[in-house]
Formats: sequence, C-alpha cells, structure tokens
Amino acid sequence: MQETYPKAPHSAAVPLIVPRAGHSISRANISEYALKVLYKLKQEGYAAHLVGGGVRDLLLGHEPKDFDVATDATPEEVRQVFRNCRLIGRRFRLAHVHFGQEIIEVATFRGTGADDDDADRQVENGMILRDNSYGSIAEDALRRDFTINALYYDISNFSLVDYAGGLEDLRLGQLRLIGDPEQRYREDPVRMLRAVRFACKLGFTVETRTEEPLFTLGPLLGDIASARLFDELIKMFHGGYGRDTFEKLRHYGLFGHLFPDTDAALALEEQAFPVTFVSRGLENTDRRVLANKPVAPFFLYAVLLWEPVRRRYERLLAKGAEELDAIEQAGSEVCARQQPLVAIPKRFSLPMREIWSLQPRLLQRDGKRPARLIGHPRFRAAYDFLLLRAQSGEADPELADWWTRFQEADGAQRSCMTEGEAKRRRPRRRRKSGTGAGSDSGAGTAAAEGHDGGT
Repeated sequence: MQETYPKAPHSAAVPLIVPRAGHSISRANISEYALKVLYKLKQEGYAAHLVGGGVRDLLLGHEPKDFDVATDATPEEVRQVFRNCRLIGRRFRLAHVHFGQEIIEVATFRGTGADDDDADRQVENGMILRDNSYGSIAEDALRRDFTINALYYDISNFSLVDYAGGLEDLRLGQLRLIGDPEQRYREDPVRMLRAVRFACKLGFTVETRTEEPLFTLGPLLGDIASARLFDELIKMFHGGYGRDTFEKLRHYGLFGHLFPDTDAALALEEQAFPVTFVSRGLENTDRRVLANKPVAPFFLYAVLLWEPVRRRYERLLAKGAEELDAIEQAGSEVCARQQPLVAIPKRFSLPMREIWSLQPRLLQRDGKRPARLIGHPRFRAAYDFLLLRAQSGEADPELADWWTRFQEADGAQRSCMTEGEAKRRRPRRRRKSGTGAGSDSGAGTAAAEGHDGGT
C-alpha cells in the first residue's frame, strides 16, 4: 500500500475520512453483487458500507475472497429489501444475500448495549455468548476485533472511514486489537487464532500488547465449540500459509490446546522426523493451495494427528496386537480424545482413518495384494501419505520407491515385482545333502506361484 494517511484520532466521535481521490479502492475491483447490495441499500435510504477484510485486502492490492457489508438496516429490514436473502445465526444475527454461488454477508451496525435495557446481548465470564445489540457505525467500528478490519468504504461518496487507526497499522504492517487485548480475547478466544491467521496471511507483525496475552490465554480455547474451531482451523491451514501457522501456533503455546496428543508427541523430540513430517505435509498443502489445486481436510488432519496414532500403534504392536487391529485401535483412541476439542465431521474422519489403516497394508507387496490395494478409493491419498513419511525419515524410502515404480509398471513388470517380494520375504530353506542350486531355485518359484494363486 503506497498511500500515506494522517493518523486517525482514535475517537469514535471523530473518524479519519479519506475522500475518493485519496485512496486506491476502485469499484472495478469490487464484486458486482456486493455493489448491487450497497446501491440497493442506499436507494432504500439506509447507510451502506463495504467493511472488513474486503476493504483491507483492496488497500493492500490483494484480491478479496469475499465482500461484507455493514448497514444501519436491521436484519429483518435487509430481508424486506432483498427477496434472495436469508437470516442466519443466533449468536450474531446476519443477513445473507444470495446470488447463485456467491453470498454477500450483511451485518447491522453493532452497539454496546450499555444503555439499552432491551439489548439482546449475553456475556458470561467475559465471553460474548450472544450479541444482537445494534448501534451506530462509530460503535460498530470499535466493536470489531483488529484495527485493519475496522475500515469502511462508504458507497454514498466513495470515501474511506477509519475510526481506529487501521490505515496507519496497514502502513506499518502491524496487527493490533481494538481496546484492551486481554478483555477482547476473553470476549471471544477465537480472536487469538485470528491473530495468528492474519499475521501469517498478511506477513504482519503482532503489536506487543496484542501479542502478550497469546502466551497465557490458550486455555480459553477450551470454551469454544469444537465445530467452530474446526471451521477456523480449516481457514488457517488451507490458506496457503499452513506451515507458518503451525510454527506460530506452537510458538505461542496455542497448538497444544487444539491438538494436545500431537503436541505432547512432538515435545518429546526423540527424533526430528515428527516435526519434519507435519511441516512437510503442510508445505505440500500450501503448494497445492497456491497452485489452485484442490486440497482435502481429511488429509490435513491425517497429517496433524499421525504422530500420536503412530506411537500408540507401535505400543500395541509391541504387546502382540495384529497390525491392522493395532492401527484401527490407535486411530479410534486418538480420534476419541481429539473430537471434543476440534470436532472433525464424519465425512472427513472416515477417510482420514482409512489413510492410516492403509499404511500397514502398504508393507504387503507380494501376491495379488498390491494390485488390489491400488484399486482402493483411498490408495492415492495413502500413497501420498507414505511419501511424506519417507521424505521425513519415518518410513523406508525404498518402500515408497517400490510403490512409485509399481504404479508405473505394466502387468508383466508388476508380476515380477510381486514375485520378487515373495521370494525376499520367504524364509530361506536349508539345503538337503545332494540337492543342487537349480533344484532349490525351482522350489522357490513353485512356492511363489502357489502363493499368487491362493491370494
């Protein structure tokens, strides 16, 4: 961002207003549907402002993923204006205006509710449980989380409105909470995760007062609904900066409150590969996101939870459990402990566990089992998972190379590879007196052929 703005007065009563000629936002870069909502609200006599991340990203020269609108119209009034509108949310009442696949979120200016006996606002132990108390744009600005998200683009005159010094913080590349940081984190502990996300996404530093509570308030995340944490973490790890997010979460001690089993396993530091494995997995996800390739939440969570699963699996094997039973039990136990913290929907947890369960089966390379395994719907994901394990030093690189070659081989080559594995795995017979090498070789071939036929 190249513009230099005067410093905002940090007063709700006296905002900094930058006229159209003084900033870089152009309507050509705003979604046509967001503009339709803004103009329609204005036409109906309501205030209408683009707000939040859309304004922030436009000023930084980024392409916004979505556009949010703030207005003095209540959700019910917004619904009367737009036939294609649905009201959602109980904690925060919002209006969603639908245009095919695109949704423009419209929020009513929030108020403090301090002087309103009828305000629909509920706070418990400092945490906001419900907040549908409406007010002015000035109150709304100071109720938002970070200064850089409290910038308004006024469609009535195309000016920028800054109540909290967000323009200055954008210029400084600084992330700063509005108000007392500890109080704001206690109101909504997810703001700690948002601080990490925005710092990694934008490459901003976290202002000192905003940063200090991150080291101590992690236990508050235990009060957040596990489904909400799942949604927030998907944003963090599927944004193209997942590895940096992982490292910063561990830096602040927040990762352990989200994935305690994984954090405990990584903290042992017996070998380097567990941290390397997670980092490589996240780097792979980042590359796919930045290349506009699809990414799957189940693969992400398979990576994040693998180390505690692997450790439990190896302990069960040491006690004599069968490989497939051991991996199933290990996965079930880790998932049962994880679910109350970060709820993984079944549509993701089932394929995640399939990836784990296929890892022991990838060790079985003789007979017809490899050909059958390739036909498994999760084979490709399990193979990619094996590659990550090999790259991080946890699995045998020769095993990963074998499966790479097996996929590329034709039918005859595959038969040779599996027969070779059968011979390698079969205990060598002791030669009887007078038995030649050729006879021993023939016995081996016959045994291999018999094994193939019976599998």
